[in-house]
Amino acid sequence: MALFKRRNPGKPGEWYYCLKHGTVEEGPQCGAADRFGPYPSRTEAAHAMDTARERNEEWRTDPAWNDAPDDGPEEGPEEGTAPDGRPGR
Repeated sequence: MALFKRRNPGKPGEWYYCLKHGTVEEGPQCGAADRFGPYPSRTEAAHAMDTARERNEEWRTDPAWNDAPDDGPEEGPEEGTAPDGRPGR
């Protein structure tokens, strides 16, 4: 007797965008690492890459997540020291 029942990973009407194949799928057909979704419609799944690009741009320009100035690299600890300033090993 099986302890766990095999579950259907998707529901009818759920749409996914497959990153591996660049296609829209109804119900997950490719692995979770290779897809975006679920989306409520085929059209929204077809625009998944545009949505991801827009969200990435919003995150990149969100001042709450970008405290460091963009004009140069962040200063870190001196060489030979730990991040807390103590001498390193």
